[in-house]
Amino acid sequence: MYAVFASGGKQHRVEVGNLIDVEKLDADVGESVTFPSVLAVVDDDGQLQAGSPYLENTSVTGEVVQQARTKKTIVFKSKRRKGYKRKLGHRQSFTRIKITAIGAVEEESDGS
Repeated sequence: MYAVFASGGKQHRVEVGNLIDVEKLDADVGESVTFPSVLAVVDDDGQLQAGSPYLENTSVTGEVVQQARTKKTIVFKSKRRKGYKRKLGHRQSFTRIKITAIGAVEEESDGS
């Protein structure tokens, strides 16, 4: 079984137990996070459930494993014959998630 969900403007295809890197989330290491924006789920029989755009009452749950930053990317600009040189570095923050569950969200009953 696998699912496709959206987080941080990107789409991720995941299975239970996968480690993925997503854009930085406000969550501490060990904390559980839920992604409600599930685009599609394919079960073990190969049956596809696709949303338009999202599946209702379905979510992907994971645990935060690490908060880190990528390797430094160097941006070097220069203008020929003018003596203009500019060197910049950029490190993007990301959150590493271990997927723990894919499935339906339990609906809360209001006691009626």
